[in-house]
Amino acid sequence: MKKIALYPGTFDPITNGHFDIIERALGLFDEVIVAVALSLDKKTMFTLDERILMTKEAVKNLKNVKVLGFDNLTVELAHTHNASIIIRGLRAVSDFEYELQLGYLNNSLDDTIETVYFMPKLQHAFISSSIVRNLLKFNGKTEHLVPNEVQKIIEKANTCILQ
Repeated sequence: MKKIALYPGTFDPITNGHFDIIERALGLFDEVIVAVALSLDKKTMFTLDERILMTKEAVKNLKNVKVLGFDNLTVELAHTHNASIIIRGLRAVSDFEYELQLGYLNNSLDDTIETVYFMPKLQHAFISSSIVRNLLKFNGKTEHLVPNEVQKIIEKANTCILQ
């Protein structure tokens, strides 16, 4: 049976840390679905469509990766796409408590779905979407934090972001 993993997040924007996790997950799973959350609870800098576009561009050269948007429970999305694994990223100890609670919650909703935690490589461990967004607000340098394709999209949209 094909092992399908679901990697949900807001990806606002997708970073080199996210990309690193996707690449490494492909070494363990047959397919990785990157699920970009609508997430009305978070005030995102980029629209859902922009985040989906950035994510698709970032992973366009990777085989067996699919990108989609969603606005329902992660476990429901996993069922819809026959994913038995949920991927979550851990950068620091501060991420651990939240991610552990989320993993337990998802397991309480469906105990057939496992959560697997990935740490990004050390050179990406400090990168977060919120750091990138903060730099963008002040027209800071971000090309070393996001995939090249994402940086190009950000640069095209730069005038809209700063308004």
